[in-house]
Amino acid sequence: MENLIEMNKLAAVGILLLFLMGCAPESEDSVSESVGDWYHHGGNHSSDKYSPLDQIDASNFADLEIAWRYQSADLRIPEELSFPTGDYRAVPLVIDGTMYVNTNHGQVVAVDPATGEELWLFDPESYLAGPPLFSPIQTRGIEYWTDGEIERIFIATIGKQLVSIDITTGQPDPDFGDNGFVDLKQNLGRLEFEMNNITHGAPPIAVGSTVIVGSKIYDYIMSNRSPPGHVRAYDAYTGDFKWRFNTIPQPGEEFNETWEDDSWATAGNTNVWTYMSADDEAGIVYLPISTPTNDYWGGRRLGENLFAESLVALDVETGERLWHFQTVHHGIWDYDIASAPNLVDIVVDGRPIKAVAQVSKTAFTYVFDRITGEPVWPIEERPVAASTVPGERTHPTQPFPTKPAPFDRQGISEDDLIDFTPEIAEAAREMASEFVLGPIFTPPIVRGSNGKRATFVVPGAGGGANFPGATVDPETGILYVPSATRPNGMSLVEPPAGTSDWPYVIQMDRALGLFGLPLLKPPYRRITAIDLNTGEHVWQIPFGKGPANHPMLEHLNLPPLGSPLTDVVTEGGVLLTKTLLISYLAQKDEIDPEAHGSILVAHNKMTGELIAEVLVDQRLHGPPMSYMHEGKQYIAVAGGGRDNDDELLVFALP
Repeated sequence: MENLIEMNKLAAVGILLLFLMGCAPESEDSVSESVGDWYHHGGNHSSDKYSPLDQIDASNFADLEIAWRYQSADLRIPEELSFPTGDYRAVPLVIDGTMYVNTNHGQVVAVDPATGEELWLFDPESYLAGPPLFSPIQTRGIEYWTDGEIERIFIATIGKQLVSIDITTGQPDPDFGDNGFVDLKQNLGRLEFEMNNITHGAPPIAVGSTVIVGSKIYDYIMSNRSPPGHVRAYDAYTGDFKWRFNTIPQPGEEFNETWEDDSWATAGNTNVWTYMSADDEAGIVYLPISTPTNDYWGGRRLGENLFAESLVALDVETGERLWHFQTVHHGIWDYDIASAPNLVDIVVDGRPIKAVAQVSKTAFTYVFDRITGEPVWPIEERPVAASTVPGERTHPTQPFPTKPAPFDRQGISEDDLIDFTPEIAEAAREMASEFVLGPIFTPPIVRGSNGKRATFVVPGAGGGANFPGATVDPETGILYVPSATRPNGMSLVEPPAGTSDWPYVIQMDRALGLFGLPLLKPPYRRITAIDLNTGEHVWQIPFGKGPANHPMLEHLNLPPLGSPLTDVVTEGGVLLTKTLLISYLAQKDEIDPEAHGSILVAHNKMTGELIAEVLVDQRLHGPPMSYMHEGKQYIAVAGGGRDNDDELLVFALP
């Protein structure tokens, strides 16, 4: 009843606002500016990655051209100071007629959104701290914050700094921290651990007067010395430390007992390395949390290991945990939550729900009331296989959402093996016999156990929904999930003597297949549309041609099979506009293995039908975004980065 009363109040307010707007002498320009800006990495704190712009549509998408390109300021850093950078994946922001974007080295620039002309440049000089453990380095984004008067850009740098930048001048805010800088080596809790293993890549998130910071922690060191991924918050005005949420609960805190044998004192990671989301009105931040050390063997962290691989809702002012849900208990598959949750208002069986939907590497979508944490549809604990690895004890059950259905393949049996021809089918069965096959959550084995090479894990650690996650249409409540199956053969081996204090480390068989074909049936990469009002799939398409023209298959005239994504697992993403679903593919997967560029692709968002493609001479890597400036719609994507060619590419109609 309270919800209905609240809805009626909101409806009345909305009608009044519409009436007043109709009477007010508001210019067309001011409306287009507010609609056409892109304030946060996901467009807004709901991370819907949606723009209501419709100037670029099905009739003209194929006419898009590169309007301008901005070469990363990293290319100006002296060679003796610069470090190798990875793929360039930054998301530019457009606010009140200016674009702001970071570089891989954490420099921040303001540019003219119509021309790319540089207006100011801020360099935190993180490289002066010396070479990072993380190579190649990568900074994925920045955060915009305003209280209505003060406007700031926040960035968490590879040099372990939180910086507040005046949005007008490009200079650090002298009232924030130490002349604009906060030292992120502090306030973590366990500083006796190896701090070289921690840095920052994703942007912080600023809600109210609080700036919340996650961390990136190197997963693959051979010792049990990674720091914990505790999440910290700072005052947006002063930089003063406000609170820390211990993602690995400490003594006296709830769920500390889920880290048996005092493993809470030594386990690391369990960090938020990806984007966060927030409900600004409710004052709640949502943390997607990753896997603990060691990713694949948990014998020194027995128990459920909360809050690893969990979605956690916190009060932004106090850091108090409001609710949580663990998607994987005692994870040993590297099924960390790799993307921001999507906030959307839906109506289920006539009941309005302020929802949060979290997609995952498991290929499940977990949907909750974002205020209470109650699942929108039941999530069942079901029995799963036990580990046979010495010292390991897997959890006896794992959570299975009853709705929506999985958006990608889960687990493997002989029925899932490729069988395009009798020859291929026989070879696939023979190869699969080397592996342990089973449903999702089948544990890795010690290599060679019972004559088997590894456990065939589907989706693999780089599969399901990875960074940058899903997109949601706030007008329809439809969630769009790009995903890849990307299986792995997972086995544990003893490390060489003297190289590790772990008894077991992972040995991964990647890109499993034969004759140059994946071992599993297609599709290998997909986009799935899910109606969150009903929990049902609306449509699903293979994304990319895949190996349809392989010499052993070309006579079969196969439809698109989805690109296998053999080398890059965390690029791309989906941008939604009023009418289109926009993403991109690599030319090397679709046209020629030697091709360097990408293909910008548009689909009908209601049907999944392919509308148009635009060839791009650069390899794209970042999540696409769209904005309006002076009456013209643009689409921007970051690309390059491996060959000192980092750049932002901006497309528009001629």
